Amino acid sequence: MRPEIRGASLQVRGLSKTFGKQQVLHNLDLEIASGEFVAVVGRSGCGKSTLLRLLAGLEPPTTGGILINGETLRQINHSARVMFQDARLLMWRRVLENVGLGLRHNWQIKAQWALEQVGLADRAQEWPAVLSGGQRQRVALARALVSQPRLLLLDEPLGALDALTRIEMQRLISNIWQEQKFTALLITHDVEEAVALADRVVLIESGKVAMDFEITLSRPRHRGDAACAAIIEHIYERVLNPGATSKRNLLSLNTRSF
Repeated sequence: MRPEIRGASLQVRGLSKTFGKQQVLHNLDLEIASGEFVAVVGRSGCGKSTLLRLLAGLEPPTTGGILINGETLRQINHSARVMFQDARLLMWRRVLENVGLGLRHNWQIKAQWALEQVGLADRAQEWPAVLSGGQRQRVALARALVSQPRLLLLDEPLGALDALTRIEMQRLISNIWQEQKFTALLITHDVEEAVALADRVVLIESGKVAMDFEITLSRPRHRGDAACAAIIEHIYERVLNPGATSKRNLLSLNTRSF
């Protein structure tokens, strides 16, 4: 069972979100092409997770709109699935049942396929309690993949993992994305992770897109490579110095205008 998946395209136009008197997003514009992998970075409270919830249809915008494949999103985004930092598994259900939760027809076949994608086919009948933290996140990833989404929304999914497990999960997500061609949007505080995974890194400041940086490095990417390290440093400088322009002169850097 190998699905042919085309990613969803997204257009975010003049998007604003207010909670009471607090405006979290302000007139934000963003476009993501079908099959693209975009990472969103920024300081805590800048609106990253709010943007993800809006794209998932879990929150309505205050003003502005979101287009999925050219059609306005007005409710839950059925083409999207979300993977959170917490695996959120049901401990009283076996791994296979957790992955197939909510499915009806042929759910066992579909859930087994999803577990194969994340390397846990042999753990299908285990209880979540016996799995490591990294394995639980693999189950959560399988649960997100089982419905073959056109858009995968990743909300700091690797933030609680140790360094080695995190790198393994990054490679797994990258390999699955390259094979299945869904569109991916990653929320992360980790600039190295963003550069390792994404086609573009978007910085949000004060509820707006402050930088849209295209990464043209070949895959797989190695943090020790000079070009990769230079891009990571450039983005870190920009995140840590709001409104500033990096002092580093790098001809290979490519920042989109908007």
